[in-house]
Amino acid sequence: MPAPESYAADLALLIDAALGAGEIARRHFRNRPKVWDKGDGQGPVTEADLAVNDHLNAVLTAARPGYGWLSEESDSLADPHRQGAEATFVIDPIDGTRAFIDGQPGFAHALAVVRDRRAVAGVVHLPMLDLTYGATLGGGATLNGAPIRASQRVEADGASVLAARPALDPNQWPGGMPALKRHFRPSLAWRLALVAEGRFDAMLTIRDAWDWDVAGASLIATEAGATVTDRAGNPLRFNGPKMRSPGVIAAPAALHARLLAGLNAPMREPPVLPSPRRS
Repeated sequence: MPAPESYAADLALLIDAALGAGEIARRHFRNRPKVWDKGDGQGPVTEADLAVNDHLNAVLTAARPGYGWLSEESDSLADPHRQGAEATFVIDPIDGTRAFIDGQPGFAHALAVVRDRRAVAGVVHLPMLDLTYGATLGGGATLNGAPIRASQRVEADGASVLAARPALDPNQWPGGMPALKRHFRPSLAWRLALVAEGRFDAMLTIRDAWDWDVAGASLIATEAGATVTDRAGNPLRFNGPKMRSPGVIAAPAALHARLLAGLNAPMREPPVLPSPRRS
């Protein structure tokens, strides 16, 4: 594993690329961008997603030609290099495309560098809100350059949790669902970053989460002190053949344990999980 100084250099590169992506997104935002449906339940994509993807690919791969490339808006499955590369960029050009189309400002550019299946540098940038979250492995997490820390909440009852409505269906909680206060934000990456910031106590998603949505953001949350796993309590690993994780839970350690227990107690029949959907 390279020295942490290289992580800092990669983080600086990601931030610079994300800021440029934000300028492109601003030009298209609320300006009637062209929209297509990807088909097969993958959801919409806009000309802004593609323009941002082209920008990030050009900037990042030119600076790190030896790195692999995995992006929601690229044919990454056809890239034979990404899994064997020394490091791989894992990118969601616009996380929260539906929000972008609707003119909501809560979309994000989500970027990460992954080595040996672990994120070592990550950025979540929300251009319309002037928010830039960043982290390196072992280097802590920041928001607009200032250190951030996750909540230290222990009690589950009354905890503020970022989650889609189906995640709080009692049928998903065989171990018992605590009295959580549900909130929502359109970008999965932003939800993780908000936990890192301590604005909310936890986030969870019960459906599969694509690598590009959570790789960088999960590092930011972890470096801010949160415990981040899949919904079964396993560490998140990225840039594998499937490119997704079976759900995500992010919370302070004690709260994380309570959420994990509620979701995974023995039961007679497994819950019915929603299919993964790209943003």
